This record gives sequence, C-alpha cells and structure tokens, in this order.
Amino acid sequence: MSKIVFIGAGSMVFTRNLVRDILSFPAFSGDLTIALVDTDRQNLSYSRAVVERIIAEGRYGASLIATTKREEVLEGADGVLITIAVGGEEATLVDIGIPEKYGVSVCVGDTRGPQGIFRYLRTIPAIMEIIRDVEKYCPRAIVLNYTNPMAMICRTIQQLSPVVTTGLCHSVQHTAEMLGSWIGAPREEISYLCAGINHQAHYLTFTWNGRDAYPLIRDKILNNRAVYDSEKVRNEMFLHLGYYVTESTVHNSEYNAWFRKRPDLIKRYLPEDSCRTTEKIRGWVAASAHKRKTEIEQWLAGPVDLKRGREYAAYIFNAVFGDGTIFEFNGNVRNFGLIDNLPAGSCVESPVEASRAGLRSIHVGPLPPQLAILNGINARIEDLAVEAYINRDREKVYYANYYDPLTSALLSLEEIRRMTDEMFAAGKDWLPL
Repeated sequence: MSKIVFIGAGSMVFTRNLVRDILSFPAFSGDLTIALVDTDRQNLSYSRAVVERIIAEGRYGASLIATTKREEVLEGADGVLITIAVGGEEATLVDIGIPEKYGVSVCVGDTRGPQGIFRYLRTIPAIMEIIRDVEKYCPRAIVLNYTNPMAMICRTIQQLSPVVTTGLCHSVQHTAEMLGSWIGAPREEISYLCAGINHQAHYLTFTWNGRDAYPLIRDKILNNRAVYDSEKVRNEMFLHLGYYVTESTVHNSEYNAWFRKRPDLIKRYLPEDSCRTTEKIRGWVAASAHKRKTEIEQWLAGPVDLKRGREYAAYIFNAVFGDGTIFEFNGNVRNFGLIDNLPAGSCVESPVEASRAGLRSIHVGPLPPQLAILNGINARIEDLAVEAYINRDREKVYYANYYDPLTSALLSLEEIRRMTDEMFAAGKDWLPL
C-alpha cells in the first residue's frame, strides 16, 4: 500500500484537485492511504469532508487520515506534498504594506522582491522542520513543494537536505494551453521546451504538430486586440524579447523594471484595480471565513467532477511508485549542468523526468542572452536571500533588496535600506535573523 501525506492540507483547492488527480490513476485508486495534516483544525475538517466526498463518489478503496500532527502519519510515506502558509494576515500586511508605503506596489507579492524575500524568511524555518521530519520518518519519500516563494524554498531544501524534492508550478502547462487556444491548436498537438526560473521561464521552442508556432502567436497578438489586452505585460515581453514567458501579466509586472515604476505604466499595462494593497487584504480576510464555509458547503452539495486535471504531482507519483509510466515535467531544481548561462547552484525551472529511478533533471543548454540577463538578475538575488538564511547574514537581505529590478527602479539605496529595516522590525516575531 502506498501513502501520500499532504502537509498544509487546509489549502483546500490544492488538496481537492491533487487528491482527485491521484485517485484517478488505477495504481492508487484501490490501495492508497491519504494523510491530511494541518494545524488549523477548521480548515483540516473542510479538507477532510472534501476528500471523503471524492473517495465516495469515485468508489475508491483509499483510506483517509486527518491529523494536526505530521509525525503521526509520515512514517513510511512514499510521497509528501507541501502547501503551507506562515504568518497569516498580519505577516502579509508587513510584506505588502511597508513596501507600499515606500511606493513599491505589487499585484501578488509571493515570489520575489522584498515581499517575496520576507515571505521566504518567515516560511523557510517551518519548511525545514518538515524536511527534518521527512528525513527521520520517510527518507525515501518524494517531496513535492507547492509553497511560494518557490525558487528560494527549493534551493534551500536541496542545499541542506538529501531528501529528493522538487517544486511545482502550474504556469507552464496552463500558459501552453492558453497559447494553443489562441491559434486553435489542441493541447495534444502542442510540444515545447520551456526553461528559466520559476514564474519567469520561457518557451524556447513552441511547436504545433512539429512546426514552429511562434509566427502564428505573434500574428494573433499583433492583430487581435482582445488577445493583446488579455495579457499585456506578457505580450509586450514576447514582442520585444522574442520568447513567451510562463507566469501571468500581474506576476511578471513585479519581476522587472518596465511596467510598474510609474502610475501611467500601471494604468496602461495592468488590469484595473490589480494592485494588492493593505486595505484590500483586510477586506479579503474579513470576508474569507464566511466565503470559505459557503464554498465548501456548495461544493459538497453539488456534483463532483472526477476528471483528472493537469497538475504535475499525480503524474510524478504515478511514475515513481505507481504504474511506472515515465513523465516529463518542469520542476524547480538546482542548476548543476542544466542551463549553461544561469548561475551554477541557483534554482531553475527546467525539464525533469520522473520514473521508477526517481527524478532526473535534463540538460537544456544556454538561454538566449536577453533571457539569461533577466533570469540571471533574479536568480542571483534569490541566491543572496538563501545565503542570508543559511549563514544568518542579515546584510545579504539588504543586498538582495538593493538589486531587485522593480525596487531599484523606484528607490535609492538609502530608501531601500530604511524600508528593509522597517520590514525586519515589523516581522521580528517570525524571522530567523
């Protein structure tokens, strides 16, 4: 019998979709233990009800455990999924609110920049506690991380632990499907090579039935206003850099110096009301408990779709300890001989093969130079943040913030240091340095 443990199982949408996908594989549908772990008992109860409904609707033979203590269920696990959040509303208000006061606004703020770096610093101690428990109770398990900031977390785990792990983001396959839909290409007729860093990987090739589809995509962007307007930032990056980036317009506006440094640029390139502000966060939190309860009740009362989705996790587990079908995906791994012109040891998002032998990263070669510059800046900043945590070197957090493309386009060195000081002071209860 296989066992898969979900840590942070109160992330209900992730848990629901991943359980649905896993149980859709015959290798798991009749002989699997699913263990849900979350420190929030209410959220855990919601996820338990959802998984029970999936098991019942599919008439699966899986068994289910739900607990607040991961050490009770990690023993002998084959797979571990991490979808945690640390600090809640109060910490998020620090991440977003202090840079906002200095004029550094974001749409999401969970991946990089000062917002992502401080999210990383408060999250990584909890992640490493989980990894130490994996080393103790199930050292041969495959660990799949969905928690952001993806690259910094995965780089840290892979540097400090022998546990086999990678990080997963659905932007690669979802964007490929979006591009295919623009040109009328069915998903099964699309092939691509995608590589770079998390949320900023690019399709180095994108083909439809073996033929280069980029001319069709370029024509659609230039001649169809609705297509252009649907992803203005990404479309501008494609038109100027020549390759399409994986993550959305709102995310990518945060990762460079081109789109968010003036109000007129924000208005021109970003959806209306797309900035994440402290006021909005407080409003979302105030409404979230009731909204979550209502959504769960509606889902439980309605029909259940058991059709397998496109998230990578289930396919990876099936390849490694299911029926053994080899699966290639884009994972977050350290760059040792994978992308030639990105920093060695940085975390990159590039092709990985899952099989009975485990996870094997695939050599890509060099990126086009214009992409390597953009990725390289962000990768080196992420390396500084990771080194700050590992070496307990606070000064490297300042260095990382100094060079963040958006922050450096808006603030002076002295202003960035002052902002960072305020973030350290406000987040002192969560931070390891």
